[in-house]
Amino acid sequence: MKSAAALALSISIGAAPAFLASPACANDKSDIEALENHFAAAVEAKDLDGIMKGYAPGQAIFVFDVVPPRQYVGWDAYRKDWQGFISGFKGPIKFTISDLSVSTDGTIGYSHSIQHIVGTDTKGKPTDLTLRLTDVYRKMGGKWKIVQEHVSVPVDLVTGKPDFTSAP
Repeated sequence: MKSAAALALSISIGAAPAFLASPACANDKSDIEALENHFAAAVEAKDLDGIMKGYAPGQAIFVFDVVPPRQYVGWDAYRKDWQGFISGFKGPIKFTISDLSVSTDGTIGYSHSIQHIVGTDTKGKPTDLTLRLTDVYRKMGGKWKIVQEHVSVPVDLVTGKPDFTSAP
């Protein structure tokens, strides 16, 4: 058994002692996959509340997106980014997630995927974007929430131009 000092040290540095760690639920991976599927459906429906449902509340979310500013900190800031994104489309949005890979360990999880967005902007110009995405999740109140997100596209270093239709 650990000493009280070792227990206090473990807790003070944020590491739960092994005997206090809760085992990962067998459904964690499928719960995160469901979160991502609901997210994709919300984007297609242009449902801002549905999109934001998967993100951690308050200041717990941190995002590097492909559009300025450099980072979004907090739920309200990222909600404004999403609001601007969906309002930039006239008509329907087709949104698909592929190559989703999910891992979890206790109350922390992460995933990476490819996200493809097709639609028409408000000026009638076709939009076709392929994005790389990494999410970090935390189990909060029994539900997985995205606490960190990193969205990127490859960049051609010779031309300095982003590759919005990247293929493997």
